[in-house]
Amino acid sequence: MKKLLIFGASGLVGKALVKECKDSFDVYGTYATRPVDLPQENQFQLEISDVDQMKDMVKTIRPDAVISCLRGEFDEQLEFHREIAKEIQHTESTLYYFSTANVFDGDFTKHHTEEDAPNAASPYGKFKIECENLLRELLQERAVTIRIPQIWGKNSPRLDQIKSGIEEGAIDVYSNLECNHLTDELLAKQLKYIILHHLKGVFHLGAVDMMAQSQFVEELVGNLTNKDVTFHDCLLEDKPETFHFGLKSIRKDLPERLVKTNRALISDLV
Repeated sequence: MKKLLIFGASGLVGKALVKECKDSFDVYGTYATRPVDLPQENQFQLEISDVDQMKDMVKTIRPDAVISCLRGEFDEQLEFHREIAKEIQHTESTLYYFSTANVFDGDFTKHHTEEDAPNAASPYGKFKIECENLLRELLQERAVTIRIPQIWGKNSPRLDQIKSGIEEGAIDVYSNLECNHLTDELLAKQLKYIILHHLKGVFHLGAVDMMAQSQFVEELVGNLTNKDVTFHDCLLEDKPETFHFGLKSIRKDLPERLVKTNRALISDLV
C-alpha cells in the first residue's frame, strides 16, 4: 500500500482527506493541537516552524505522495514548503499543494481557468502564487497545484456561521459576487482520484457552475430551515459591478460522479 503524508491533517480539509484516503493508502498526518483519526504511530504533532522534525518525518516515512493543507504565517509557510520540496526533490514523491482562487483576485472581470496566468492583488493571493512557483521550480511535474474556492462542510466554520445567522434571524449576503463553491468531502474524493490516477499539472476544483453568493446562501438557508430570515443585500467593495471570482476548469480528467453543481453541493450539506 502506498504511503500518503498529510501536512495539516487536523484541519477541515485534512480530516476529510484522512477519512476518504485511509482505506486506499497507508496514511500519516500532522496536527497542531488536536490529534487526528489515525493510529497513534501514524500521527505527529508538528509546528510549522519545526523544519528539522518535518525532514526527519519525510526521511522515516518515505511517502509516495505528500499533501499540504497547512495554515500559518506566510513567511513560515514559504520556508516550510521550500524545505519540503528540497527534501523530496531527489525522491519519487509527488507533492499536492492546496492553492486558492485568490491567485486571481487582481482580476474580477472574468472567471479563470487553469490556462490563465495568476494575477493577485491581495497579500494572500501573492503568497500563494509565490509558493506555487517555488514548488514547480524545485519539483517540476511532481508539484501538483490544487486551486480551490470557498470550502464548506457539515462541520465547517462557514456553515456554523450560517446557522448562527439563522438563529439571529439575519444574514449578510453579496449579490454582486459570482463564484463557485466546494465541500470538504467532494474535494477529498477528487484529490484521491487525482493521486490514484497519477494526474499532473494545475487543477481548478469546484462546482461546475457559477452562482451569486447571495443566491447560494439563500438557497442553503432555505434547505436548512423554514424560519424567516432577513438577508441584508451587500455590495462587494461598495461597487455595483459584478465581481467574477469563480474557478473554471477546462480539464476533463474527473469522472462524472466527481463533478457537481452548486445546488448539488447544497444538497450534500443538508
